[in-house]
Amino acid sequence: MKSQSLQRLSPFLWPAVILLIVALGLATWPGVSRALFYLTGEEKPLSQMTGTAQWAFNLVRPRLQLADDVPVAHAGVNPFGVNTFLQNEADPHKRRLAMEMIANAGFHWIRQEFPWEDIEIHGPGDFVDRRHDPPRSSWDKYDQIVDLAETYGIEIIARLSNPPAWSRAAGDEAGPFAPPDDLDAYGDFVEAVVRRYKGRIHYYQIWNEPNIYPEWGEHPVNAREYVELLKVGYTRAKAVDPDVVIITGALAATIELDRYPHGLTDALFLQQMYDAGAAPYFDVLAMQGYGLWSGPYDRRMQPRVINFSRPLYIRDVMVRNGDAHKPIWLSEMAWNALPPESPLPPAYGRVTEAQQARYAVQAYYRLQSEWPWLGVANYWFLKQADERERDENPQYYFRLLEPDFTPLPVYRALSDAARLPPVMYRGYHQEDHWAVTYDGGWETVEDEQAVLGAYRRATSDGAGVGFTFHGSDLWLVVVRRPGGGRLEVRVDGNAPVTVSLDAPEVVYDARVPVARGLPPGEHQVEIVAQSGGAIDGFIVQDRPAWWLRRGVGAAAIAVGLAAVGWLVFRSHS
Repeated sequence: MKSQSLQRLSPFLWPAVILLIVALGLATWPGVSRALFYLTGEEKPLSQMTGTAQWAFNLVRPRLQLADDVPVAHAGVNPFGVNTFLQNEADPHKRRLAMEMIANAGFHWIRQEFPWEDIEIHGPGDFVDRRHDPPRSSWDKYDQIVDLAETYGIEIIARLSNPPAWSRAAGDEAGPFAPPDDLDAYGDFVEAVVRRYKGRIHYYQIWNEPNIYPEWGEHPVNAREYVELLKVGYTRAKAVDPDVVIITGALAATIELDRYPHGLTDALFLQQMYDAGAAPYFDVLAMQGYGLWSGPYDRRMQPRVINFSRPLYIRDVMVRNGDAHKPIWLSEMAWNALPPESPLPPAYGRVTEAQQARYAVQAYYRLQSEWPWLGVANYWFLKQADERERDENPQYYFRLLEPDFTPLPVYRALSDAARLPPVMYRGYHQEDHWAVTYDGGWETVEDEQAVLGAYRRATSDGAGVGFTFHGSDLWLVVVRRPGGGRLEVRVDGNAPVTVSLDAPEVVYDARVPVARGLPPGEHQVEIVAQSGGAIDGFIVQDRPAWWLRRGVGAAAIAVGLAAVGWLVFRSHS
């Protein structure tokens, strides 16, 4: 039987074997191996070959709709964030030290839980903590966290979850994370937090991982029920402070298709949220971004496999439901450095500490350079308050710092990355992109007809704008009007390009090319406004030369065919 199978395969076997030998030989060349890493996220040659064969199947799957050329709110922000458990630090000095190390590392955000059960502890409207003697205000700890964030220039993403037992008739038997019986009770809590920190906290996350067990308690996850809770949180928060940004509970990456006990796959749960009318009740879509067993450049798109490319599926669902203008934020992102000698199961994958550090930096680079619709990524996590999970839970080995504040290699690597000058990569970016610096007189003008409702206008001659972009082409998005003035644009110190903004009538979303066909890499832009001027965005494209596109495509297909041939040969040998 074996020889007959080989005979049937003979017309295809030897070409595949030859291609395999060539590809394996090439894989010994470090440059090719590096290229395959940026295709598969794998580092070992055989894994790269297998991964390339799996990647090749991307070519026959339906193309995802990503709308990379659409302006997206809350996307062009500093992406560096970190999850904190500051509420678990009993010593206020340790909270201060943690915030100092966060700021020193260059992080702009913390995702910090404001647990309902730790603030409205004993009953509705009761904000006194009587678990201690003497009793104290349950706000004290969180007031200090907010004060510290302001002192160190850190923005807070406040996660509002973990309801108290009194909010359910069944108490914790319904599950400690189960939603309350009365959604208005949750609305009261959201309103109390937003009112207390109005003007100080601008970003609120409504719940966490509603699509998996046990985050929705001891009953099946339910997208419609979650949307009802999201609606209450959104409307109550916006009623107090219309300027707050509401973030969905982070969708957990899971491939489960049964609703209980493990949950429902993230893309399907999100579609059910849209079907239940979720779109008007969130500004940012949150999800988790774990790499697990492969690196951040794993581009294999397989719905039943979880890797760092998962946001592409979620973006596709958003675009198909008319939400292309909203961003994705990663509530949690990390690789797990569980030591090889640990008896704990590698439930979250396993990498070395050196890989963990390298992958984290590469992940931030990829999301900035490839996904213009993705904003903040919060590393999971800063530190635990103590070591109790070290031998109990592999989650412990995501940390940036040991409980005694000793930094891990990943902390140092992210510190270096977060302090690099910001760069604008390909995509349609808003005028407030974090890489853009305004000098002189500029004001923000709110205008419903402008792109996403606002633009920047120069208020004095000589007002300047500067930024660095990575790409080959650059457009300005401007507002033209009678007597609109002009902009002098200089790229890489070359002769300026004059952009006239004068027009017989007001024109919004006017796109003006100012640089095309630039060599690959970073380019410096200086803009000076004369007699006014209005900037409403920037469009960056990165177009490689035609011969490079074709060469890379041909090489990838050849390696993919070789890998497929090798897999076929192995399966019949």
